[in-house]
Amino acid sequence: MCPYSQCPTWPCRRCPITQGPHSQPSRSPRCSRCPSIRSPYPPAPQFLIFQVSHSIPGVPDPGVPGVPTSHPCPPVSLFSVFQMSPSLGVPVPSVTAVLISWYPRSRCPDPGAPAVLVPNIPAPTLPTLTHPTGTPRRSHPTPAPSACRLRVVAPQTPPGRVAMWLGALLDTLPTPALTIDRTTAHRNAERMRERCRALGVRLRPHVKTHKTLEGGLLATGGTRRGIAVSTLAEARFFADGGFDDILLAYPVPTARLEECAGLARRLDAFHVLLDRPEALASLRQRPLGHGKRWLVWLKLDCGNGRAGVRPTDPAALELAQAIANDAPEEVTLVGVYAHCGNTYGCSGADTIQAIARTTTNAVLSFVAALRQAGVPCPQASIGSTPSCSHPIPEMSQLTELHPGNYIFYDLQQTQLGSCQPQDVAIRVLTRVIGHYAHRGQLLVDCGWAALSLHGAGAGQGPQGCAAIDGHPELRLVGLTQEHGLLEHAGGQMDFGRFPVGSVLALIPYHACATAAMHPVYYVHEEGKVVALWHPVRGW
Repeated sequence: MCPYSQCPTWPCRRCPITQGPHSQPSRSPRCSRCPSIRSPYPPAPQFLIFQVSHSIPGVPDPGVPGVPTSHPCPPVSLFSVFQMSPSLGVPVPSVTAVLISWYPRSRCPDPGAPAVLVPNIPAPTLPTLTHPTGTPRRSHPTPAPSACRLRVVAPQTPPGRVAMWLGALLDTLPTPALTIDRTTAHRNAERMRERCRALGVRLRPHVKTHKTLEGGLLATGGTRRGIAVSTLAEARFFADGGFDDILLAYPVPTARLEECAGLARRLDAFHVLLDRPEALASLRQRPLGHGKRWLVWLKLDCGNGRAGVRPTDPAALELAQAIANDAPEEVTLVGVYAHCGNTYGCSGADTIQAIARTTTNAVLSFVAALRQAGVPCPQASIGSTPSCSHPIPEMSQLTELHPGNYIFYDLQQTQLGSCQPQDVAIRVLTRVIGHYAHRGQLLVDCGWAALSLHGAGAGQGPQGCAAIDGHPELRLVGLTQEHGLLEHAGGQMDFGRFPVGSVLALIPYHACATAAMHPVYYVHEEGKVVALWHPVRGW
């Protein structure tokens, strides 16, 4: 049997250590979080592994690299890893593998981080993990030794095909590449926090745009508390990263209630939304026990026309009363939640604020009606990036705002009037790969698979999907899966200005859709990559 058949990337088709197939058949297609996502055949360099002994002063908290727990780690058996040069065939200076966490072996390591299995470590030598804040990490009990994993930590540059780009100049990155201007993203995050402080309301940032721990830390100001997610995969990912007070801002998926229950038991506060009596009945049929109650928000539709009950509908008041009163030992009404998605049909701050005012007043009126009926409703939350980028005084009577896109902003937000062009932190870098003088077109290596087709509607076509940064004279006129076509708006393309191999930056129409196309974000400052953000994927 292959000694690595139980490695952390076991669901993948090829072993990242031996370069050969696992002795056990693959249970699933390649895992979306595996370093081998782009190919089932991991390229060189290879790793030679042998066991050594090493003492680590503290074990970092799972999902929070570099943050030690309060428990000292006794000497444990580790591996020293020597990187093999494919050209020389001899070892180069070694790096040390550091024990950082243990998970079920079905969980793959972070993209770009080689991992090896630690076999035969006696369970008593593994300390129980606690969060640095003292919150028990009930989700990380000491498992069987075969579930342990290591991350390779190099002396200077983290290993891996992705991590090698740390410190690189932007125009040397493999394209298409999604880049984030760190200074701009930090400024956007701080500005939104300041708006909420001025209003006297809490900011519950929605993380669906970036789906990264780093973005969550930035949006919460480092607290890791109080976020909104759009999928259960996001909820698990952020819970693994030490986040708590997580709201699943999506009608509770009753078909996946066990997953919700697991998160509710695991976290101090896991909130769900509902907008129909049947969902409430499902929650009551699945009590949490152990002194826990379902934390429920009623979803209101104040004109967006998506999910939610209309606040003027008598059934909305009846449902809120049922949540609050029918089984208080099992279910608690936390508050009401509305999304100002109809602000995305606006143009300019005045129309955005008009919708925000209508939504705010509708929510506040409903809360007043609840209280008049004797139903306590502690929280009232609305949000969208356009409405929260132009807050109105009436929002101060709410308790929370929940925007999300504002961390990056995008071309759409600029067109709506939510932000200025200099506030957009996201770009997709693409290279010119061909000149076609007879058509007057440039061919680039960014298609819809790296950009999305959002923005192409309403007769806009491909040019609605992105603008070319610094080149307003260029238009995106064609998109296939991996190709893009650019033309000059005046009809005369100067090919000498855009030689084959030159890099252009596209400003995407919708940051959420574009970010979902990329496995890594290259975060840069002063023209160099300073960090790599890895988003969660799936549902």
